[in-house]
Amino acid sequence: MPKVTYIDHHGMATGVDVPVGENVMRGALYNNVEGIAGECGGALSCATCRCYVDDAWTVKVGGPASHEERELLADVVELDAAEGALARNVRLSCQITMTPALDGLVVHLPAKQFF
Repeated sequence: MPKVTYIDHHGMATGVDVPVGENVMRGALYNNVEGIAGECGGALSCATCRCYVDDAWTVKVGGPASHEERELLADVVELDAAEGALARNVRLSCQITMTPALDGLVVHLPAKQFF
């Protein structure tokens, strides 16, 4: 089973096994990882499962966020002042589906999720 490492805003790492086909958000929720709320259950409507994909993994998670995901993120995430854009590695963890190729994935969690 692939492993995901969730790193909280203090730098504490929690590694959990997440089944292939499951999303990164549910992996956190099922294993009581603090920092992911998942209020909408993965319906792409709340952005309370925001994470920052580690630079080493940004390409492997399947490219950039979808248009819908980026719109939702733009509503809750501060835009990069210099570029007026979202950080390239910000994602909704409910939109990252685990595959064998993602074994070892590392995501960083924000200090707080928006409610």
